[in-house]
Amino acid sequence: MQDRVSECPIEGAMVLLSGRWRALIIYYLSQGPMRFNALRRANAGISHQMLTRELRALETAGVIARTALPGPAPHVEYALTPHGARLMPIIDGLGDWFEAAPGPRAAKTVAAGAAIRA
Repeated sequence: MQDRVSECPIEGAMVLLSGRWRALIIYYLSQGPMRFNALRRANAGISHQMLTRELRALETAGVIARTALPGPAPHVEYALTPHGARLMPIIDGLGDWFEAAPGPRAAKTVAAGAAIRA
């Protein structure tokens, strides 16, 4: 994760949620534990390397837990921790704010993406 430049707790939260993928990963995991490939399918466009990096960062921050499950076909599942679940009102609030913003959603998304790239 990025280094913080102040002791402001808002900055810490923004660093934790920074980037395109972390809030989306948290959102999808709020629906229940998921395997790596299910998360990758849910987050269309994310690369294998980027998803791995983001999952590790969220795990290090205590937001998600990684569980290796044994069996004939061993696999790994990711799930929100109780600490991570506390982010859901914030994530839901961001979605509600976006939905309530004036203007067509598609135009807002395109405009926001263009502003970020500029």
